[in-house]
Amino acid sequence: MQQVRSKASQLSPNRAIIVRTLAPAYFYFLVAGTVTVMLGPLLPQLIQHWQIQDAQAGTLFTADFIGQLCGAWVASRSLRASLIYGSILSAIGCIALTWLGFGAAHVALFCIGVGLGTGLTAGNIIAGTTLPAVRARLLAILNVAWGVGAIACPLLIKLTAAGGMRRFLFVIAALLVAASLFSIALPRADLSGEPSEASAMSEPKSANAERRFPLPPLPLISFAAAMFLYVGVENSLGGWLPSYAIRSSSSLQASSIATYFWIAELIGRLLVTALMAVLSEATLYRLCLTMLLVTEGLLCSISHPSAYGIIALTILGGFTLAPVFPLLVSFMLTRTGNHKRLGILFASASVGGAVLPWVTGLCSTYFHGLRAGLVVPAAGAALLLLLSGIVTAKVIAPFKVNS
Repeated sequence: MQQVRSKASQLSPNRAIIVRTLAPAYFYFLVAGTVTVMLGPLLPQLIQHWQIQDAQAGTLFTADFIGQLCGAWVASRSLRASLIYGSILSAIGCIALTWLGFGAAHVALFCIGVGLGTGLTAGNIIAGTTLPAVRARLLAILNVAWGVGAIACPLLIKLTAAGGMRRFLFVIAALLVAASLFSIALPRADLSGEPSEASAMSEPKSANAERRFPLPPLPLISFAAAMFLYVGVENSLGGWLPSYAIRSSSSLQASSIATYFWIAELIGRLLVTALMAVLSEATLYRLCLTMLLVTEGLLCSISHPSAYGIIALTILGGFTLAPVFPLLVSFMLTRTGNHKRLGILFASASVGGAVLPWVTGLCSTYFHGLRAGLVVPAAGAALLLLLSGIVTAKVIAPFKVNS
């Protein structure tokens, strides 16, 4: 009788506990969405202010995402602390950025990145392991919150334009401090995914305890590569499309293109749960990657795009990117649970965010045009599609390792 009650309590957890667990993560993602994408709409101003080339501007993304790599590496060890202290560190970096020059700005962006790496990794693990039965939906909603923040970024830049970039960064710092205070409500114990009955019956506890890495070698490398490529592609497009647009058409504004891109991604993530009722998660994942590859192919092949053409491809790019990350994280957490070394996989995502936007800038400078640089995220999308077979493969007996 006690076993039946225990199972029932797992299937119908206390709603107050769930809200207390998820609400801080969702609010943090709302703020973090703004912080993550702010370099894109700010980049044209920064290039002009510091009189730098695209290759130099690309190093700003690198500093930010190297910081995210470092933060993601340790985040899964303490989810609550990662949200609290990650928010504070990002706030300090934003304040420091208000008075630093080009060279020293890399240090501030690194600090912002460390804070984002810890917070974003912790939030994904919290949402993906609190209720495993609805993991994909919770992750999709979490990324919707991130998308709302990303959309708010260019709008907030416009609202604070009278005070310049300094006012914008102070507002962001205040929101990060609020996210840190809200995260204090999180339970002190790290959350962990519940093992399935099949897993518990098929794999002995000793095997779980001895497993050093969250996945066997081939899936581990494949998921790490997929995380690397996705974040790299997303940040290459989100970071460089505003600059590409204003260079291609004088009638376009960088902040508007950034808004179109993130609104499209938000709408795509809002539709994920509805699309999963019609298509399987694996089919939806491959379909979105195929459409993304076609979109990026058009961006790279059209030599003189019209303003409306750029807007249309920007929207299509954001829309097709939208479901990929929550589905990718869902596929991954289905196999790993809350493993104490999940930071390895999330750190690889940060490496992608550091490398691909930088390489995009390098190619743009070397080939004298951003259209050539956009071949980099297009190649990333092609590789993601090639890896989809391993990433979406069903696992008969998923496992879980307690942290």
